[in-house]
Amino acid sequence: MKKYIMILLLVFIVSCKSKSSAVQGNDNKEEVNPIAANKIIDGHYNNKLQFSTLYIKASAKYSDDKQSQNVTAEIKIKKDEQILVSIRFLGITMAKALITPNSVSYYEKIGGSYYEGDFSSLSKWLGTDLDFNKVQNLLLGAAIDDLKKGKYTETLVDRVYRLDEAKETDIKKSFFFEADTFLLEKEQISQTSKNIMMQIAYGDNKTFDQGTLPRTIAIEAIQPKGKTEINLNYNTITFNEELSFPYSVPNGYKKIIIK
Repeated sequence: MKKYIMILLLVFIVSCKSKSSAVQGNDNKEEVNPIAANKIIDGHYNNKLQFSTLYIKASAKYSDDKQSQNVTAEIKIKKDEQILVSIRFLGITMAKALITPNSVSYYEKIGGSYYEGDFSSLSKWLGTDLDFNKVQNLLLGAAIDDLKKGKYTETLVDRVYRLDEAKETDIKKSFFFEADTFLLEKEQISQTSKNIMMQIAYGDNKTFDQGTLPRTIAIEAIQPKGKTEINLNYNTITFNEELSFPYSVPNGYKKIIIK
């Protein structure tokens, strides 16, 4: 059951073959100079997408040490208000989630179960800290955390700016940005004491009138019990259409109680 939920709430790898040109690196390879962390952060947030709604149709692959599965995903985003994700296998809806800043609702077909609640209980159950902004940022290729609220040390290696969170804690966070555009290439979160690491890597950026969006997202989570990967492929991307967000739990499903 959790594989569908992890796909719903962490979500996917994207690679779209389009006639429009993707963002290319700087062919001139001009010299890149070190700059302060706050300038890197400002450059990253200057890439913010401007839209009211976003529709994505994607292919997704989930794999762990025991199994792998390919599914399709439909993602609808009303910016800063709600996200609806539908996971389908062979055209059949296997799971659906409706996410708002204050609530999370989802159901999955195989177990005939559903959840209604908030992110605090769900994060504890999944073992990873989630909220609406983190999920939205993940799907849009933005840093999961609000970088303006933290303190970071900066380094420059091979035309990539790296920010490391300056807190002296067991949990370490690092963010990697393309030096010419400040687009996020990947982010890593690790907890050494528990041998846990999660990496989210972005690629195949495409520029639209609304801004630049990555079309591939690769999520890798490593922990003592094994490795989990979620790869997303955005095959269709449209902005600012009228979207509906239908969600209802099928009859007879059992509610999940998280204690």
